[in-house]
Amino acid sequence: MTRVGITETTLRDGHQSLWATRMRTRDMVAAVEMMDSIGYHSLEVWGGATFDVCLRFLGEDPWERLREIKRHVKKTPLQMLLRGQSLVGYQHYPDDVVESFVEKSVENGIDIIRVFDALNDIRNLETSIRVGKKAGAHMQAAVAYTVSPVHTIEHYIDTVSSLKQMGADSICIKDMAGLLTPHYAYELVSRIKEKYDCPIQLHSHYIGGLAVGTYLKAVEAGVDVLDAASVPLAFGASQPPVETIVRALKNTPYDTGLSMKALFEVASYFEKLRQDLGQKRGLTRINDLRVFEHQVPGGMITNLISQLEQQNASDRLPEVLEEIPRVREEMGYPPLVTPTSQIVGTQAVLNVLTGERYKMVPGEVRSYVQGLYGKPPAPINKEIKAKILGDREEYAGRPADLLEPGMEKARKDAGDLAKSEEDYLSYAIFLEVAQKFFKYRAGEQTPGYPPEECVQPENNKANNLAVKGEQDMNIAEIKELIQLINQSEIQELILENKNNKIVLRKGSLEKGHDSKKSKESKNQDGEAPSSVQIEKTASEKAMESAHKIKSPMVGTFYSTPAPDAPPFVTVGDIVKKGQILCIVEAMKLMNEIEADIAGEIVEIMLENGEPVEYGQPMFSIKPND
Repeated sequence: MTRVGITETTLRDGHQSLWATRMRTRDMVAAVEMMDSIGYHSLEVWGGATFDVCLRFLGEDPWERLREIKRHVKKTPLQMLLRGQSLVGYQHYPDDVVESFVEKSVENGIDIIRVFDALNDIRNLETSIRVGKKAGAHMQAAVAYTVSPVHTIEHYIDTVSSLKQMGADSICIKDMAGLLTPHYAYELVSRIKEKYDCPIQLHSHYIGGLAVGTYLKAVEAGVDVLDAASVPLAFGASQPPVETIVRALKNTPYDTGLSMKALFEVASYFEKLRQDLGQKRGLTRINDLRVFEHQVPGGMITNLISQLEQQNASDRLPEVLEEIPRVREEMGYPPLVTPTSQIVGTQAVLNVLTGERYKMVPGEVRSYVQGLYGKPPAPINKEIKAKILGDREEYAGRPADLLEPGMEKARKDAGDLAKSEEDYLSYAIFLEVAQKFFKYRAGEQTPGYPPEECVQPENNKANNLAVKGEQDMNIAEIKELIQLINQSEIQELILENKNNKIVLRKGSLEKGHDSKKSKESKNQDGEAPSSVQIEKTASEKAMESAHKIKSPMVGTFYSTPAPDAPPFVTVGDIVKKGQILCIVEAMKLMNEIEADIAGEIVEIMLENGEPVEYGQPMFSIKPND
C-alpha cells in the first residue's frame, strides 16, 4: 500500500468556500514557500471562482497571481480547477478560447488541471483534455457526484469509462455538496478500482459532517489522493482539515508522511490572517445539515445568503432552499456545481422573490433548457420547458459547435489597454469586468470600480461631494456643502441629476443657524431660504406619470448585450411587451429584463455598467393609447 497523497486546497477552494474567495495574492505568497516544503501531492491555487474575483472585486490580475505563486513554489505541483468548456466563467466558450486558455495556464505555471462538466456531459471536456495533455499537463477528469434517481453507480462507472477513453490521466470523484456517504464511497471507489488501473482522487466538503468518515472508507477502498484544507479554512462549507486527516492515517499503511509540526506552522499563519481579516471559522449550521434534502453545496448557500441580503430578503432563505430541489427536478436533476448551481439557484431565488414561478427567466436558464450547456441527466419537465422556450428550438449537439471562434474578436475588441494574450483571454471570458480592470491597472478611473474591497486612495472632500452630486446626497452632506458655499464667493449652486434640480443658495443655511427658524425667516429677496429647493420641469413631471420598469434585483445595469454592440433600446423607441430592454448582471448570471407593457421609451435612467438597486427604476415607458 502506497501512502495517501494530500492536495492542499486552502489557496483555492478553502477561501472560496468560506471567505467568498477574497484572499489576496500577497497573503498567499507569504505562505507558499512554507507550504511548498511540507510534501503535499499538489497545491490547488487557481481556477474556480478565483479568476473572476481577482478581476471583479480585488483589482488583481489572476495571471500575475499564478506567475507569482509559481516563482515561490519549487517542489510541489500547482493545480487548478477548470469548468470544461466554461473554463473559469459561467457559459460555454469557443474551442479556440478554450485551447488558448489551457495552453496559457500550463505556460504560466499549472501542472495539474482538474476538469469537470456540471452535467457530466463528456463532450464538454474533449477540447480541454486534448489540449492540456498536448501542453504537458496532468489532466484529471472529475465526475460530479450527486444523488438522484438517475445518478446510480452504473452512471458513474460509465462516465469514468468514457473519460479514460478520452485520455484522462486520473479520475476525481467531485463531491461538491458533501453528499457522499462513507459506505457508498467504499463501494464506488472499489468498483472503479476493480475496473480501471488509474489514480483516483476524492474531493468532498465538510458541510454535512460526513467528509472525514467518507475519506477514511475511501482510503480503505484504495483511493490515492484526498483534498483537505488548513484548519483555519476547513470545516463548514470547506474541506476537512488536513491536520485531522493526517493524524487519522498516521501509523497505518496509508500514512501520508506529512509532519504535524509543519502543518501547524502553516495553520498558525492562516489563523492570524483569519483574525486580521475578521473572517469567521467554518461551521455547520442547521441549513447545512439539511444538505441531504436540498443538496445545495456550502459555497452555494453562502452565495444565496449574500444574494438574498442584497435583495433585502435574507429571511426568505428557507423558502429558497425548499424551491431549489423542485427546480432541480424540473430541470432534469443537474448536479449543483458551477454553472448549474447558479442556474438552478438563481431561478429558485427569482421564483420566490417574484411570487410567480418562472415569471422571470435568466438567459442562462433558457440556454440550459435549450440544450446549450449540454444534455441534462434526465428529461426536463415538458410544461416548464414549453413555458421557458416558447417557439425556440432545442439543440442536441455539442454546445461549443454552435460558437464562432472568439480569440480574434477579443484581440480586436479588447482595446489598447490589453497588453498580452492573457489579457485577451481575460477579456474573452469576462468582457466588461476585464475592461474595467484594464483601465484600473492603467490608472484610469471607472465609475464603481474598483469595488469597496479594493484599497483606494482617499479623495479630498470636494471630490467626494462632487461625486455624490450625481447620486443621492444625504442631508448632512448637503448642509456641509452649503456651509462651504457660505464661506466662498459663490451665490448659488445647482446640482442636477436625471430627475431633480437641487438649488443651493448662499445664506440658506448659516453656520450654527437653526434650520427650522431659517425656514420661517425671509431673505432679502422675500423668499424663504429653505436649505434645499427642488425644481422640476414640465417634462420631468410628465415622466413621473409614465410606467416605470424597475430592477427585480441588485446588480449591474447593461444597456447593451456586449461592450461594442448597439443598445437594446434608446429613448423614442416603440417597444412590444416582452421585448428585451437591458441586462442586469446579478448572482453570476446575465438576467434579461423585458418590457411588461407596450409603449414608447421616454427615459433611460441608468448608464451602461452602472450599479442598480432592488426596485430602482430603470426605464420610463409611455403606454400605447
